[in-house]
Amino acid sequence: MTRQPFERQPFEYAVIRVVPRVDRGEFVNAGVVLYCQNLDYLCALTSGDDARLLALDPGLDLAGVRAALLAFTETCTGDSGPAGDEMSRGQRFRWLTAPRSTVVQTGPVHTGLTADAGAELQRLLAVLVG
Repeated sequence: MTRQPFERQPFEYAVIRVVPRVDRGEFVNAGVVLYCQNLDYLCALTSGDDARLLALDPGLDLAGVRAALLAFTETCTGDSGPAGDEMSRGQRFRWLTAPRSTVVQTGPVHTGLTADAGAELQRLLAVLVG
């Protein structure tokens, strides 16, 4: 079966959240990670709002948060991180979206259809984070 250009493909995504104080459960959306198996695509985009984060926790380690957000994008490309390039894109997506109780974590995984995963990721970032 050959895919037609611009044929919509299923994808999965999760919002990347910064939870300055895990005990309070408050968070700021800081990015999106998107995986599309059929298009062989995995990418994360982030955008921080330091003022909003500091409003939730004035003592937050912003440099640590930035490093953790960078680790999301680097793990997607396989350039670095514990997942590295030894894992498939699907395995890296599952590793990134696994539940955790840390300052930087993901929300639930959602699905959709797209013909252009990169454009969809940009749209989701604008709608959910911007």
